[in-house]
Amino acid sequence: MLEDTLSVTNAGILASLNFSGYLAGAIFSITLKNIKIKVFFFRLGIILGVFTTLILALTTDETLWIISRILAGFGSAMILLVGSSLVMLKLNMQNKTKAMGIHFSGIGFGIVVSEIISQTVLRYGSWNDAWFVLFVISFIIAFYAVYILSFDTNTHEQFIKQKQKDSKTIFTAYVILLILAYFTEGVGFVVQGTFLPTIVNSLEGLDGYGNLAWLIVGVAGIPSSILWMRLAHHYNNINVIIFAMLLQIVGISIPTFTTNVILNLLSAALYGSTFIGLVALFMNRAGQLSKNNPVILMGAMTAAYGIGQVGAPLYSVALISYFGNYNTTLYLTAFIVFIGVILLFSTKYKRFMSGH
Repeated sequence: MLEDTLSVTNAGILASLNFSGYLAGAIFSITLKNIKIKVFFFRLGIILGVFTTLILALTTDETLWIISRILAGFGSAMILLVGSSLVMLKLNMQNKTKAMGIHFSGIGFGIVVSEIISQTVLRYGSWNDAWFVLFVISFIIAFYAVYILSFDTNTHEQFIKQKQKDSKTIFTAYVILLILAYFTEGVGFVVQGTFLPTIVNSLEGLDGYGNLAWLIVGVAGIPSSILWMRLAHHYNNINVIIFAMLLQIVGISIPTFTTNVILNLLSAALYGSTFIGLVALFMNRAGQLSKNNPVILMGAMTAAYGIGQVGAPLYSVALISYFGNYNTTLYLTAFIVFIGVILLFSTKYKRFMSGH
């Protein structure tokens, strides 16, 4: 699409609009209390995700693209945030919360499958054809996702009885620092998530390696959440998050100082193996802290993450346009993620722990 239809600036704006929808969905999800309503909006999110994909296949109308990206972002929040809270509730009932890593590994599978399908279709057709094939496949898969994540009446009544009363006490200094750190991770995620193939292709001698880099992101992401969650189970959760974010900073920085193909593919692997794992680690921590009603804290954290997602493409586009390369954008992004690391270190002081 960047080659045929979109400029880097327009791509960044569309990405920002998409994440604006995601941010709105994250904020909206905090208001959802009834489990049946949560299931309804999870299913609505799937429907939005599927049919906004179809819009990209059928039209190049900019107004429809803008609307579809906002709706797709809202739907993504319903799928990832509300869906994850429902998964955690089910796992809590079965005392199997360790399996949350398997749930988040679906992000990596999605990247790999969509990339393989897209590149296969693009050999014989256009990007419109690729979007249409992705629509058909997602439409079929959606039926199972809609079916599997449901609750019976007894479970619903049990949830209502066990649900924690809404309380501002959950937002302790410790939790606020976690939320701010997750904001910086939203920035760290979105810059490479939006521009990584283009960044790789822009490097001397690496034109054409961008698609391979993105495939590596997905492959690295598949086992990452499972592995990071296991590490968090055996070691301090915050220490594991800090280590993952430091690795991400290394990955973000690599394209700024080398055009070596191996190192830049390693950058893609570090990105894939950290951003999915960090989503799992932060969301799991939110679920642990909020227990029977995880969507409240998950929603607050994801709202902060979404603010980072909205802002990062905009400053990226401005810096790329001004300097003519991605280096300054990557420097700033790495610095912002490093601030997140500092915030997480500060949670380790006793005055912030407060029983956490």
